[in-house]
Amino acid sequence: MPETSQLSIGEVINLLRDDFPDVSVSKIRFLESQGLIDPDRSGSGYRQFDTNDVARLRFILQQQRDHFLPLKVIKSKLTLWERGEDASGGATVTTQRLDQEGEPLDRTGLLKRSKLEETELDALIGIGLIRPIRDSVVFPPEAGIVAMEAKRLMEHGLEARHLRTVRLTVEREADLLEQLVAPLLKASNPEARARAKDVLESTSDSVQAMHRALLALELRQHLTT
Repeated sequence: MPETSQLSIGEVINLLRDDFPDVSVSKIRFLESQGLIDPDRSGSGYRQFDTNDVARLRFILQQQRDHFLPLKVIKSKLTLWERGEDASGGATVTTQRLDQEGEPLDRTGLLKRSKLEETELDALIGIGLIRPIRDSVVFPPEAGIVAMEAKRLMEHGLEARHLRTVRLTVEREADLLEQLVAPLLKASNPEARARAKDVLESTSDSVQAMHRALLALELRQHLTT
């Protein structure tokens, strides 16, 4: 992909044409009109696509080509895709890699991806749910998922202060798992730290699976009372 962070619609088509020969300007405009993509606009009104827009387009086109899915179904799958979860129809928990993957987000990119208002983002930063990378003004890739999910919860009536519980729960879970690898983290050799990373990735999967199951159980009980 060209190094520029903003691509024109023609450049995007050139990037995708080898895999999707039928991609066209009109097709991309139609996907935008249906709310599946939302590229930025230049001062002159031209569409500008970033790396996330291109990845999103690639996912949409792949779902159409490989699974012949209607746009309404693809739109629902995009929610899973945005979360980094399995969008193929399974209910598996995605393994969380602890090596940082993806590009950091600046404030503008975070607002665009999440649809948060400036004041909403400030409130989430204020409670520590979203935090910039240490000694920088940019945010880790995971902040995009946190911001999008926070926006969805806010649309249902929750406020940023209510989401503090989520942060505190995660911190407690992280502290619990850190105890498992504390001796390995104290070692100076790379092998020990690699082993610690493997243990944390594996155990975090287990915690996530338990969390989902227990939350589903609690919510189901609310529905039956």
